Amino acid sequence: MNSIEIKKDFPVLMNNNIAYLDSAATSQKPQAVIDAVEKYYETINSNPHRGTYSLSISATEAYENARKKVAKFINAESSSQIVFTKNATEALNLIAYSYGMDCIYENDNIVLSIMEHHSNIVPWQAVAKTKKANLNYIYVDSNFELNRDEIDSKITKNTRVVGITHVSNVLGTINDISYIINKAHEAGAIVVLDVSQSIAHMKIDVQELDADFVVFSGHKMYAPMGVGALYGKKSLLDRMNPFLMGGDMIEYVYEQDTTFAKIPNKFEAGTQNVGAVIGLGASIDYINSIGYEKINEIETEIKDYAMDRLSKLDYIELYATNNKEHHSSVISFNIKGIHPHDVSSILDTYGVCIRAGNHCAQPLLRHLNLDSTCRASFSIYNTKEDVDRLIEALEATYEKFKKYMK
Repeated sequence: MNSIEIKKDFPVLMNNNIAYLDSAATSQKPQAVIDAVEKYYETINSNPHRGTYSLSISATEAYENARKKVAKFINAESSSQIVFTKNATEALNLIAYSYGMDCIYENDNIVLSIMEHHSNIVPWQAVAKTKKANLNYIYVDSNFELNRDEIDSKITKNTRVVGITHVSNVLGTINDISYIINKAHEAGAIVVLDVSQSIAHMKIDVQELDADFVVFSGHKMYAPMGVGALYGKKSLLDRMNPFLMGGDMIEYVYEQDTTFAKIPNKFEAGTQNVGAVIGLGASIDYINSIGYEKINEIETEIKDYAMDRLSKLDYIELYATNNKEHHSSVISFNIKGIHPHDVSSILDTYGVCIRAGNHCAQPLLRHLNLDSTCRASFSIYNTKEDVDRLIEALEATYEKFKKYMK
């Protein structure tokens, strides 16, 4: 199986004459996932956990089977450690408010990488301000990586939480999360690991990593929008209070008091996006059917080909580590002298879809003295022809602007 064959699984790519290079924002959905969601709504749509009739029981089984799939997929000890959320952002907020507000104290240190998505920065800013804690950052070096000296200097005995992205959504840098997790645990801190940019591309084993919390969004791994997951160590989840409160997360409600259900239900208030959860389970089946070895083979070839072709254009500035082993399928770049939004808009006229902006990572862009970048991100359905189309569109864009540039 190759990327040309895989591309046929994705209706959007077959129905549009485009080179879709924005999978870091959201991946396209294979027909198998679309079919699974459609089948749910056509055959067993009902509210899980609430009915004793057969339709509701079937919906409950499908919902909980998807939870088991997620647990097995990331090698969690138990499916009870998997909390469904609407995305990674909600999962990160849940951790910040349910764990951070109760377990962070005055003068404690919260340490984040400067690479973090806003969703792993803004909630911790709120915790730090409320609890009078310190918010410190691990900065990237000149090779767009987090070096060990910087990590060692920032994670200290006063650190209580370390928030780290596995893969930067701007730079594509694959961080040394094993080293960071070990360093944090030596300091007595817990680690919040965001694998949103990595889980579609590489195996995540939460037990091997000894991760405390892991979050991801389904829509970046071929699942529908509106579903994400939070993994947490049982001892941590048990001690945490719910973030949202309402139906299905309670044990008993009295006029003046309430007791909560056990994990994971106590964190899943209200009716969930059951169809999207079913789709997440189907996306896991799809990834498993291809296998991470084949995924890595395809994406490495495409990424390396794109880097090689882009590096030969002297008007392109690349923002990526020179260590291929530490670089994922995200490539940020700029055409010197041309605003990224202009580049992206012109590329669209050639049927090339890239992202332009600050990528919800303003602190990182500011640290790099950049306002915004163009970003091409690749997946298993991308081909060398997609890359060639990108290069041709960039060449045409540069030619349009060249006469106006000094």
